[in-house]
Amino acid sequence: MGQASSQAEGAGHTAAKPIGMLVAAVGVVYGDIGTSPLYTLKEVFSGGYGVPVTHDGVLGILALIFWSLIWVVSIKYMMFVLRADNQGEGGIMALTALARRAAAGHAKLRTLLVVCGLIGAALFYGDSMITPAISVLSAIEGLGLAFEGIDHWVVPLSLIVLVALFLIQRHGTARIGILFGPIMVTWFVVLGALGVYGILQHPEVLQAMNPVWGVRFFVVHPGMGVAILGAVVLALTGAEALYADMGHFGRKPIARAWFILVLPALVLNYFGQGALLLGDPEAARNPFYLLAPSWALIPLVGLSTLATVIASQAVISGAFSLTRQAIQLGYIPRMRIQHTSSAEQGQIYIGAVNWALMVGVILLVLGFESSGALASAYGVAVTGTMLMTTILVSAVMLLLWKWPPVLAVPVLFGFLLVDGLYFAANVPKIVQGGAFPVIAGIVLFVLMTTWKRGKQLLVDRIDEGGLPLPIFISSIAVQPPHRVQGTAVFLTARPDAVPHALLHNLLHNQVLHEQVVLLTVVYEDIPRVPPTRRFEVESHGEGFFRVILHFGFVDEPDVPQALKLCHLDDLDFSPMRTTYFLSRETVIASKLVGMARWREVLFAFMLQNANGNLRFFNLPLNRVIELGTQVEM
Repeated sequence: MGQASSQAEGAGHTAAKPIGMLVAAVGVVYGDIGTSPLYTLKEVFSGGYGVPVTHDGVLGILALIFWSLIWVVSIKYMMFVLRADNQGEGGIMALTALARRAAAGHAKLRTLLVVCGLIGAALFYGDSMITPAISVLSAIEGLGLAFEGIDHWVVPLSLIVLVALFLIQRHGTARIGILFGPIMVTWFVVLGALGVYGILQHPEVLQAMNPVWGVRFFVVHPGMGVAILGAVVLALTGAEALYADMGHFGRKPIARAWFILVLPALVLNYFGQGALLLGDPEAARNPFYLLAPSWALIPLVGLSTLATVIASQAVISGAFSLTRQAIQLGYIPRMRIQHTSSAEQGQIYIGAVNWALMVGVILLVLGFESSGALASAYGVAVTGTMLMTTILVSAVMLLLWKWPPVLAVPVLFGFLLVDGLYFAANVPKIVQGGAFPVIAGIVLFVLMTTWKRGKQLLVDRIDEGGLPLPIFISSIAVQPPHRVQGTAVFLTARPDAVPHALLHNLLHNQVLHEQVVLLTVVYEDIPRVPPTRRFEVESHGEGFFRVILHFGFVDEPDVPQALKLCHLDDLDFSPMRTTYFLSRETVIASKLVGMARWREVLFAFMLQNANGNLRFFNLPLNRVIELGTQVEM
């Protein structure tokens, strides 16, 4: 397991530490799925699906929700997906790196799995916009039950809460994050208490634990059966967050929190809402809030708003983490990453992602105006990401873990069948509002693939006129130029060719430093590279050295710090003797074979606006020289 997991396990001797980890996991991991009772049953019975609010209809829906939670979350994610950790890290990009490694010997399969991973990542960004919008809207809508005529204030109040949430991101959430766990624990206790209150009114609702009711619903309503899964899946929103946040807590605290607190609270609340509907079918307009006694309505709206803000925070933080992983793996242009906590490495802020998400969320709230309308857009993003996760996990189980196909295939078929049904149920929603995450996903997929392909083409174009390193060094030995004191570090993507910046410097300045270091930064398919494997050096003679620095996809690529690991006496990387030479490429779209012209223009734009090597590698500002070069694509 990973670092977080081992820390949690190692603290098992004291009672406080595991409990603290459980509370923290509840606060960060379960915000999204924990707020789904706000809108799931409301959407099922009031969302235009035509589900009758009858004894059989209510029990059938509850059976579907209960067994979906058991099969998808308790079995698929807890027992299988959470085991697919990449050195303790989870999430769709970490899983993609793992699947890429599993399919190393199969080029076409590897490409297919990477595409699946990128589709899942692109849809996750869509989810990151919808979750804050639907969660906060559904919480604020409870005010309409307490105060007559306040409905037109729901959208403005939701926007105020959401904009405030995005504005505080740059300051970090370390201070208020301490409160997340206790608030969410309180939320789940309240969910369970409300559920028990409802169940006591109509205990017969517990019959819905029998899966026969779910099967009967499909038999009685064959046309509606699959379509209604598009609303039932709302109960599973946030399942992907379990996996994405594994790097923070480890598998065991997440699993324990689910089975001890979260699952019982969710089941009790859903069944409590169902019991309410058995007694009062009219309560289908908002069964969550109508389940509560009238005196508790206002406090419940306040607690719901806090819970939805925490859920939104978790998804936004997940988008930041996913972006950083994608940058390190080479699928997204480099962006400025700010650390908001000196104690927690995982607490980061990416301005470009934050403002893009905020604009998306505002447009969603203004465009859809209610949680019910947004529900149609939600399921597409969630089920799409879940399906991609299942495909990637299947490859890992069969190719990397080498599980016997006799055991693995039936289980994986069951996962794919259920995920496929949920996805199929949501496909018709694309024309009802679900087009938003699909369009956002397509745009992001195009951006990621264009960037990856463009970077490959750029390296290939530069290499076409590249001079092999041995030939260059031998020419230096024959006609040695004037050498000056110090160490020159040239960043290059190719370890076997002479960087353009070195040729330009020699051509214009007619000098070479005593030590010339050709530095290549390599990103591995693992989260963290240990310091013992970070630094690799090779001497080529004539004062030339080849240095390769290895980083994982969650490591901070601090080049000056990594160079301190050098063990050679011939190399001196002291700050005042070291100069860094960078090459800044300007891409010119051309008719050369490579990408479509519009993709070349798009790549050139992204390259121009990407964060440079200077800040990304934490190079000293006063020791860097940039040399430009033009490259035709």
